[in-house]
Amino acid sequence: MQRLSSWLNQVAAVTMLNLRTISQRQGASLSALVGVAGVVTVFVAVLSIAEGFRLTMTTAGSPDTAIVMRGGSDSEMTSALAIEDTKIIGDAPGVRRGAAGPLSSAELFVIVDVLKRTTGTAANVPLRGVDQSAFDVHEKVHIIAGRRFEPGTNEIVVGSGALQEFSGIDLGSTVHWGPNVWTVVGIFSAGGSLSESEIWADARILQGAFRRTMFQAVYVKLTSAENFKPFKDALTADPRLDVKVIRETDYYAEQSQTLYKLITGLGTLVAGLMGMGAVFGALNTMYSAVSSRSREIATLRALGFGGSPVVISVLAESLLLALIGGGFGGALAYFVFNGYHTATLNWQTFSQVTFAFRVTPALLVKGISYALLMGIIGGLLPAIRAARLSVAAALRDV
Repeated sequence: MQRLSSWLNQVAAVTMLNLRTISQRQGASLSALVGVAGVVTVFVAVLSIAEGFRLTMTTAGSPDTAIVMRGGSDSEMTSALAIEDTKIIGDAPGVRRGAAGPLSSAELFVIVDVLKRTTGTAANVPLRGVDQSAFDVHEKVHIIAGRRFEPGTNEIVVGSGALQEFSGIDLGSTVHWGPNVWTVVGIFSAGGSLSESEIWADARILQGAFRRTMFQAVYVKLTSAENFKPFKDALTADPRLDVKVIRETDYYAEQSQTLYKLITGLGTLVAGLMGMGAVFGALNTMYSAVSSRSREIATLRALGFGGSPVVISVLAESLLLALIGGGFGGALAYFVFNGYHTATLNWQTFSQVTFAFRVTPALLVKGISYALLMGIIGGLLPAIRAARLSVAAALRDV
């Protein structure tokens, strides 16, 4: 016990000596700190893009909502359902019913050109044809300005995300898509989900405008999430149908995976390459620190201090600089990027998805953990050198 206490005292004494001399090496220390902060800022910022996109996609779904598409379809874009199929789906067991009938919405999906506000260039925006029951099926959708479109008219309602990113679709505006002139009569929000990237119109009018005879999917509100399996089994066993039934939450989770993995991989690669530069900066700083304190270290060794307290003291300094840099980098990423709105291409539907960067607590923990890893790598070799420093050589060279 006495030996452990003596060892801890040595560690504390050497560590405090190192930390007190940081002010004498402000340039090198600041360089290492800024390097780590820069890496963490970029790392967290890039991952916040992936996280924002993932949250936008996954929050779009509800576990008690099912999507029915043609069998073998991976997305709505490759699906087609006849009107007779949509009626059979709406009458299936487990479908919740409202005052006007089953809560099922037969929908189609077309792409229209809308100009971006920032660049003025054309972008693919989803124009979704829905029934009036869609506002009950998609329960997160709420009109926040104007009103719903009237069935049988060329009226449209615009998602708040699309309104923020694209021009010419403000409330009261008219736009020309296909042979029709459409009037914007309402703006809706959807809890930050994918639906906010869309524009909605009456499905029957949209079919006529774009010469579509088929629907692409039926969205169904179930009586409960537990009724998904009986509902799915009833449809897949019906010989009149060839359909794929999937929970809405699972569908959008699958849709987000490709881009999420790509951005995450790219962010990790960029952070890894930048991290190498930060590690070299930390190595330079800590080698400089060891060199400038070689006389003190040698004196301590001559007085009986062991090598391990010296190693720990150098690592402690490196970790402290990394922690401060990581904290600063994470804070910078949060205040600069969190909530920043943009749009990107959904590779499954080839249309724009609007979303906001999300710097979550989990991302900040990842960023600071990465900073500490750089601190360990950058301080380990100098720490070992300090521990192996020859007392006689150090005193002779100083």
